[in-house]
Amino acid sequence: MIKCILVINNHGKPRLLKFYERMPLKQQQNWMKHAFQLVSKRADHLCSFVEDEAFFGKDSRVIYRHFATLFFIVICDISESELGVLDLIQVLVETLDKNFESVCELDLIFNSPKVNTIVDEIVMGGMVLETNCMEVLRAVSEISKLEKASETAVFSNNTIGPGQTSKFRK
Repeated sequence: MIKCILVINNHGKPRLLKFYERMPLKQQQNWMKHAFQLVSKRADHLCSFVEDEAFFGKDSRVIYRHFATLFFIVICDISESELGVLDLIQVLVETLDKNFESVCELDLIFNSPKVNTIVDEIVMGGMVLETNCMEVLRAVSEISKLEKASETAVFSNNTIGPGQTSKFRK
């Protein structure tokens, strides 16, 4: 099971934090800091799997990829396949790249609701739901259409046209 997905820039600033295991906020912050310290110190030629039993526990491992200015980090239990999680990170990055057309750190900052929707379409409750980029993008597009339709319906119901009076006016 996936315990959390973290996207952190080269300076240690979190850009996306998704925890699928209940824990206090302070512990989440400690996990984020420790995971970043583990992966940021490693040379690029080393493997993308790290275990720190003393900090994360015996049954956990850290799997990560470094793209440009961002570290994509997944902390999961030992039942998850390392290569499967690396593929999951690749799917997430490709989906973000297709959605934002050459994704960058600013896209994650200024479009965080959409980024969270994309992650939620891929992973829910620590379990992988979808690994097909096109299916994820189709679902995100449908959600965006529904949100726009909902906003339009709410706006049109609250609009007072010519000759109409509001029941709230005296």
